[in-house]
Amino acid sequence: MTLLSVLDQTPVIAGSTVADAIAATIDLAQLADDLGYTRYWCAEHHGLRGVSNPCPEVMLARLASVTKRIRLGSGGVMLPYYSPFKVAEQFMMLEALFPNRIDLGVGRAPGGDMRTAQAVAAGEYNRGDLFPQQVADLVGLIHGTLPTGHLAYGVLLQPQIETRPQLWMLGSSEFGSLLAAQLGIPFSFAHFINPHFGEQVALSYRERFQASSAAQKPYLAAAVFVICADTEQEAADLEKAVDLRRVQMAYGLNEPIPTIEQAIAQEYGEREQLVIEREKQRSIIGTPETVTERLHALQEQFQADELIVLTVAGSYRARVRSYELLADAFQLGSNATP
Repeated sequence: MTLLSVLDQTPVIAGSTVADAIAATIDLAQLADDLGYTRYWCAEHHGLRGVSNPCPEVMLARLASVTKRIRLGSGGVMLPYYSPFKVAEQFMMLEALFPNRIDLGVGRAPGGDMRTAQAVAAGEYNRGDLFPQQVADLVGLIHGTLPTGHLAYGVLLQPQIETRPQLWMLGSSEFGSLLAAQLGIPFSFAHFINPHFGEQVALSYRERFQASSAAQKPYLAAAVFVICADTEQEAADLEKAVDLRRVQMAYGLNEPIPTIEQAIAQEYGEREQLVIEREKQRSIIGTPETVTERLHALQEQFQADELIVLTVAGSYRARVRSYELLADAFQLGSNATP
């Protein structure tokens, strides 16, 4: 059985409000819980009009309170902004509130442009230079394995509870996979960011994994951009909205997610067409038959233990329908367990 999970960026579709986007995230988390998805992750972004969740740790408390069994997590916390001790406290509190349901995924990307990054970090954004040590600190803090000479050694980390959030490394290159392997934690490869060389990244992670207090064996997820539609024509229309979004991003335009209507009306020059063709490898879009075939092939290629699906569509209805179709195609059922 293939495990499927959800990555949600809380997208703001043109003509909708941020309140609409947040409500759609809450609704989708409840649906994913009912459909049998394994986990539901929220991404962290800053200063962007198209995605609207700068603080996944706050959203997770809300989502966990309205769901029953699905795991909730960050996909991820952008650690270079923060104190590992404070992040550990936040996610230990979430774990105390919702035992055995919390994931702490961490990454090193800014989740926005450099000016925004410096604003978020009060001018102290470290661009990921300290990231390996920060992740090592998180492992030590959560599992009580800090070295004796560490600044936080012996400091009481509250809340004191028996269970622990599951710590994940998120990445799109060997940097992240090798760090995850060295620290002995699960790794999620962002195929939706980098569709190239993922097989080698996954292999390196598995070969170099070192068992730890966090995990005894490697566990790999592949995060994939997917839109599943009832018909080929609907899939083609939804893909047009993805194409327009990718062109906007290539030009540095800070805009909401385009609607299907905007995308169908859009005309492109040669340069834009090149961007569209270049970016198509990052997406899997089609009917259930097409999508499931490609996802099974990708899972086999990566030897992935789990697939995490990101769907950003030109309408909230289409996004919901995509997850419904996937759940049906993969026969997730309502009794799936994390």
